[in-house]
Parts: sequence; structure tokens; C-alpha cells
Amino acid sequence: MYDISHTLTDGIERIAYTPHMRRFETPIVMQHGMWHGAWCWQGWQELLAEWGWESHAHSLPGHAGSPTQRPIRWCTLGYYLEFLKAEIDRQPRKPVLMGHSMGGALTQWYLKERDDLPAAVLVAPWQSHSMMIPICRTITRDPAGFGLCTLNLTTAPLVRNPFRAAQMFISEGAALSPQELYERLGPESLWVLLQYNPPLWRPAARLKTPLLWLAGAADTLIAEEAEAKSARHYGAEYVVVPGAGHNVMMEKSWRETVQAVHNWLAKRVG
Repeated sequence: MYDISHTLTDGIERIAYTPHMRRFETPIVMQHGMWHGAWCWQGWQELLAEWGWESHAHSLPGHAGSPTQRPIRWCTLGYYLEFLKAEIDRQPRKPVLMGHSMGGALTQWYLKERDDLPAAVLVAPWQSHSMMIPICRTITRDPAGFGLCTLNLTTAPLVRNPFRAAQMFISEGAALSPQELYERLGPESLWVLLQYNPPLWRPAARLKTPLLWLAGAADTLIAEEAEAKSARHYGAEYVVVPGAGHNVMMEKSWRETVQAVHNWLAKRVG
């Protein structure tokens, strides 16, 4: 039904799914969030390929199968953005951009500079204007973990065991167990969280690119009402996934969620 290509070229891990029966000419580029890698999109890539979509997921340097090119503690959103731009430019035509969490922040930044894509899907993305409230929620929930983060400028302590990883990302019955999720997560910079706040960050006033905004009703990192406010800022179509945590694409409802994404995209791009 589809071919899978898993490559490591120029220091970047890429996982591509190419359907045998292509129904849509527009490819999808998938950008992961903090601690994650291309692997987090596997379930969605499989179903999207069955429905005729070509998709390309990549891992940022120092994540999953991509070797470190700069010490993680010194990685910034601007640094990561250059890799996302390169992945988009690799495509033969403008792709749909799909970003989860920090990947959703990078999607917003990309569109602020290049508002030229056929569509974008933001999956439990960072809020439009600031991450200060989610940072405060994280400090309240895990003060010891956040304190450890400040010692080495990485956020690895926030996902230091299966309990903390699951608390951050998934609910009971998710596609991955807390142990499985924990074993796949990697290190991450602290700067990326801190710089996504005024005066270093301001969102675009408006965007032309059609946006689908997905929020998890049980997200412990970003409150659903904050996601709704951010979606309204951009005029995005907004969908709340009942019972879902932050990792919407691997919760127990992941199949129904990606079906909704497929239906939305099929109406807008070819």
C-alpha cells in the first residue's frame, strides 16, 4: 500500500511514507516537538499513506536519530527554524506543514516569515503569544524538575522518568505506555521555552494560510481555553479532542483524530 524510507542524510533523520496509489499531490511535512523525533508521527503517517498522502517527518539535530550538531543547551528556536525551512524547501511543491507542540511554535514562526503554504495543521501547539503560563504550570507541578533544568540549561529533568513523561504528554490508554514513551524521549534545550515570550516573540497579526488547530481536552501542559484563544487570534478552525493529553497524535483516539485531519485537508489541498 505504501513504501517507507528511513534515511540519515546531512545529519538529519528522515522518515517518508509514499503511497502506491497517490490521491493527493501535496506532500505533508511533519515537525515534532520538544524531546521527540520523527518517530512520534508513525501512526498518523501510516494512515495518511493508506489514504493517499505522501508525508515526510524529520528529527531535528540532537533528537532521535539525528546526531547532535550543536550542544542541546545552546539550541534555540531560530536554530531549529532553519532546519524546518530546509525540509520544506526540499519538497518539489509547497507542502502542508504539520507541527506538534514546539513544532507548532516553529510552524507559527515559519508562517510569520513565509505565509505561503496551502495549509497548516497545529497539533497541541504552543500558545500564540507566550508560553509563560504553561511554564508556570510546569514549575508548580514539578518544582524540583524545573529547578534541575536551570542547572544545566536543558529540560531533560522534566521527563526524567516514565511517570513524569506520562504526566506531561499522555493519558491512560495511549498508544505508547509511559515506559515506552520515556525510552524514546531525548534531551531538549531550556532556551526554546524561555525565548518564546515577549519581547523576543510576537505572533503574526493575521495569516493567509488555512489553519487547523487541534487541542487536547486533558492537556496538562497547555490549557484548552488558552489553545482556543490562540486559535481565535489566527482565525483557525478549532477542534478539541476529548480526553486527549498533549500528545494528541498518540492518544487512544489518534485514529479518529487523524481522520478528522484528513477530511479537513482533503477539502483544501490536492
